[in-house]
Amino acid sequence: MTIHVFKGFSHVLLEVTFALIPLIIFFLIFQFFFLKLDKKKLINIGKGLVLSFFGLAFFLQGVHVGFFPVGEMIGEKLGSLSYRWILIPIGFIFGFVATFAEPAVRILNHEVEKVSGGSISQKMMLYTLSIGVAVSIAVSMLRILLGIPLWYFVIPGYLIALVLMFFSSRRFTAIAFDSGGVATGPMTVTFILAIAVGVASVMEGRDPLIDGFGMIALVALSPIISVLTLGLLFEGKGREQSNEHRKQGA
Repeated sequence: MTIHVFKGFSHVLLEVTFALIPLIIFFLIFQFFFLKLDKKKLINIGKGLVLSFFGLAFFLQGVHVGFFPVGEMIGEKLGSLSYRWILIPIGFIFGFVATFAEPAVRILNHEVEKVSGGSISQKMMLYTLSIGVAVSIAVSMLRILLGIPLWYFVIPGYLIALVLMFFSSRRFTAIAFDSGGVATGPMTVTFILAIAVGVASVMEGRDPLIDGFGMIALVALSPIISVLTLGLLFEGKGREQSNEHRKQGA
């Protein structure tokens, strides 16, 4: 069993090594010419790099032997059900949970709260992104069920995002477009995408390459719209508060 779990692990270690080497080289250049950190900080950074190396390696190995096979099996079982409408609420739940557990999303939320001085809380951002991705997964399942072309959702979605940009503040626009990239993290891509491909592979008249893929495009789009909408709500609340202050001052 152990041999099966770690099959191909040497190749994963090599991939992670090549991914981290450029970052380490850049850090060493900056350390030598600009940063000049003391020995204690360098040791701590070195420990962090070692932990990151093995963390990435074990995660990727887990994806190959766990997330992908399980996701595809779940998708195949769900796609073979007679009451396939249940894929929509299940997709919503999977999308919400996957985003809620996404490490990159939590890092983004932490940075947003810190930079905004607490005015945009981590909890608010987390629920906004989770609900946005959950809706996009539910829509993706609906698209697979009905065989609707992807561009029916992508083009109107980005048009809505562009319109919302003109009414939202610049800080929420910047956060929104970064949120779209962050939401398409390893949890969503490895697990939810595998489920979508599994569903499309067992449904009659559906092509896994056409109907199973394209979901990540919707996942990247939905947080943009949800965060821009949050920005509009923030601005509306700010206007109400300013109007109340003016009335009180008068």
